Amino acid sequence: MLLNKLIFIFAVDKLATIIFTMEISEIKQALTLANVLHHYNLKPDKQSRLCCPFHEDKTPSMQVYYKTHTCYCFSSNCQTHGKSLDVIDFIMFKENCDKHTAIKKAENLINGTSPVQSLTKTAILNKMFQYFRNAVANSKPAKEYIQSRGLDLTKLEIGYNTGQFHHGTRKEEMLIESCLQVGLLLDLNLVARTGAKAYKPFAKYCISFALKNRAGHITGMYFRSSVNNSESKHFYLKDSTGLYPKYPVPETQTLIIAESIIDAASLLQIDEIRNKYSILAVYGTNRLNDEIKTAISELKNLQEIIFAFDNDEAGNKAVLKYGEELRIKNEKLRISKLELPCKDVNETLLAHSQEIFLHLIEKRAFLFSNETENLLSKSEANLQSATDEVSHEVNLQSAILDSSNPNKLTYKSESATYIIKGGLDKLLTKLNVTLEIVNEQLNESMNKRRFKLDLYDNKQIEKTIVEAHEFLKLNSSALEQDLYALVDELDQYREKQQEKSEEQTNDLPNYTLTSSEKNEALAFAEDVNLMKRITDKLTQSGMVGEDENKTFLFTVAVSHIQENPLNALIQGSSGSGKTNLLKAIYRTMPQECKKIYSRCSEKMLYNVPKYYFKNKLICFEDVDGLGEEAEYAWRELVSNGSLVSGVSYKDEKGNIGIRELTVYGPITSIACTTKGSVYADNMSRLFLIAIDESKEQTEKINIYQAQEAAGMIDKKEQLKAVKEMQNFVRLLKAYTVYNPNATKLKLPAGIRDERRLYRLYLYFIDMITVLHQYQREKTQDGKLIATKEDCQIAKDLLFECIMLKMDELDGSLRQFFERLKDLITAKKNLQYEFTQREIREALKISKTHLQRFIYDLLDLEYLQQTSAHGNRGNKYKIQYFDDYRKLKEDVKAFLQMQIDTLDNVNESEKVRLWVANGSLEQV
Repeated sequence: MLLNKLIFIFAVDKLATIIFTMEISEIKQALTLANVLHHYNLKPDKQSRLCCPFHEDKTPSMQVYYKTHTCYCFSSNCQTHGKSLDVIDFIMFKENCDKHTAIKKAENLINGTSPVQSLTKTAILNKMFQYFRNAVANSKPAKEYIQSRGLDLTKLEIGYNTGQFHHGTRKEEMLIESCLQVGLLLDLNLVARTGAKAYKPFAKYCISFALKNRAGHITGMYFRSSVNNSESKHFYLKDSTGLYPKYPVPETQTLIIAESIIDAASLLQIDEIRNKYSILAVYGTNRLNDEIKTAISELKNLQEIIFAFDNDEAGNKAVLKYGEELRIKNEKLRISKLELPCKDVNETLLAHSQEIFLHLIEKRAFLFSNETENLLSKSEANLQSATDEVSHEVNLQSAILDSSNPNKLTYKSESATYIIKGGLDKLLTKLNVTLEIVNEQLNESMNKRRFKLDLYDNKQIEKTIVEAHEFLKLNSSALEQDLYALVDELDQYREKQQEKSEEQTNDLPNYTLTSSEKNEALAFAEDVNLMKRITDKLTQSGMVGEDENKTFLFTVAVSHIQENPLNALIQGSSGSGKTNLLKAIYRTMPQECKKIYSRCSEKMLYNVPKYYFKNKLICFEDVDGLGEEAEYAWRELVSNGSLVSGVSYKDEKGNIGIRELTVYGPITSIACTTKGSVYADNMSRLFLIAIDESKEQTEKINIYQAQEAAGMIDKKEQLKAVKEMQNFVRLLKAYTVYNPNATKLKLPAGIRDERRLYRLYLYFIDMITVLHQYQREKTQDGKLIATKEDCQIAKDLLFECIMLKMDELDGSLRQFFERLKDLITAKKNLQYEFTQREIREALKISKTHLQRFIYDLLDLEYLQQTSAHGNRGNKYKIQYFDDYRKLKEDVKAFLQMQIDTLDNVNESEKVRLWVANGSLEQV
């Protein structure tokens, strides 16, 4: 029997009374029409119709409405015609009994005398949420969306509603009736194409979260659309109650309140936070409801509430509103808030590592405290003991501009409150503002006046004083003092903002390594096989093959910390994987020191804050798309380390002036191109590498893609490897390098841009030394000493770049030409003539790529066209068989011979003597 039953007395025949232990409304809620029909072995058809049991009926004339648990017979011959029957009415007509007997029969059905049991709402929700949770594993879109929000399915209870739970073999009458009851299905009187009854699923294609009551049972659900980010993206099940993720434990001392369920889930998956704090979600800035307030009031040990609301005006207002409201009930309660660097908790999680929240909690801002109240009370006592004039002067000295909201600056004196709406103009020659003056002593409807004026114009200020004095009843002298003090405050604020803007170097805070991360990175940096460890970690992070290229590019990317950074250009044909390689290297760099662009406008590089790119890695996914102006700006940043442009402007008097805009480097840049020939002035400043387009590399990529599709790739291990590489880079410091063997290193004769390449060669050796900074000795003045091993590693990684500089064919063209030579050589006829179709079929290359290669080789006179036939195609033969492999062997031997003759300055005795004496000559 149900608890808390109310006793109702029904009059029967106006004399007798019968006592029932349930309300009629309770009976109708607990007993569904589906259960009643099942009890009488009545089964509606697909259109929810059945032959009426109350008269002779050959064709179905009774319509069943599962949503309202009623039915209606449309036959005029029926005794019930014109009457909509509920469950009690149906039993009364079916049993041919009076109403009280029908009610008793309904009670018996509910209490178990019937074989049909009605599920409670909680039971339905628990069952359906488990179904939603199971659906996630079988839905790739759901997993991708959950991953895109940075949520961890192994730590969180998340479901996914495909909207298919009532179809196919799952289309059971009891399931449909239950889902209609709780609102997971909506009856819109729809008919499917098959003619069957159709229902609209609630919150289709949404991830779902369970709301739980005090006992831990599911009593509500929240859904978030995975396909809509603009409107209709939040859904709450009807009559939902309960809290997310659950009621806080009674022992809670510190409670974190997040603005949304996804924000709360983002915090819940961080072990250090979940184990130390209780977490609750409200359902928006205006939905801290009574159930949440009651749960908070029951926490007897609660000492502090930390609000993790959105970093916007609505979020800030809500924190103040709810903070004051909760402190009224508990004066000792401390209220604080997280100063989020992004819009909300989830965006912060996506932009940073989880450790940032530990830092934000440690540096949280306290809004109310006993100490603050004591100071305020002392200040008020001092003000009351002084005269009005002195009081105003004291208040004026202590008045501070509140700039927490840059679009609503507030200055409060004893006389009035001054609010500047919309922020300040950046032009220093004027101070145009929209000013609201509020006299809080007046009636609220008449206590404010708005002005639009230039605060640098004394006449406008005087006019404002007169009008404010007249309408707001404020003292003219006090108004004058306030306004001129406000101008001084605004001047100082604007200057500080401009300084901050000019000195801004990054839009992300520097990351602080935890002690465990630092120790792990240090062990990595001290590994004697560091370069092999780097290559292995890059492979583990998801980079397939390309061992020398990826290790080389990683070294280039890390050089952003140096005063003489390096730059690289990746050449490859379309679809060769050059952009994937670029993005993979980009991932391994710390978030706070990198930028990547698919495209940029002509003037973008000129118009950023002056230190925005300083010591950053800048990546361009396709440098071919840069306009001439943007390409020039990029080249100047690479070559000169800064970008200076002169612009004209007009002052307030109409005079034309000139101002210099400077963007500072140095920068490291890595870019991709499909062009075989790049502007020479750009190429000379960059290292060139060619994507490996060999059949072997293609095979490696295909194997990896197959393993990934089969779920054999551990994505967590990939992310861990990326994080380890990022922390290793964070551990490194910039150093000046001393290379005692530099004068013994030469480049081969006949190389293009030898002067610039030789300088880049030496810088690259420096970078290898910087990577090994935890293993290298230092001079007395703190310079790292480059070793013979560093020169060897640099030579091995740079060898292909050097060959590209010596070769007049670009990387992709050279790879094609070597394959073509092998094909022709195998035919044992060096004069063999071939068509483009023949080469396409033999080398499995596209027509577009082949035509580009053929035309370039013809232009460079490596090929000769021997005949032209419109129908049968042109024929070609190789005109110049260069011996590129022999050239590579000779260059490698030349460079290696130099390395072999170098002194190993890292021999312990020499280094010991040199460090002790601080002089190379004495060694």
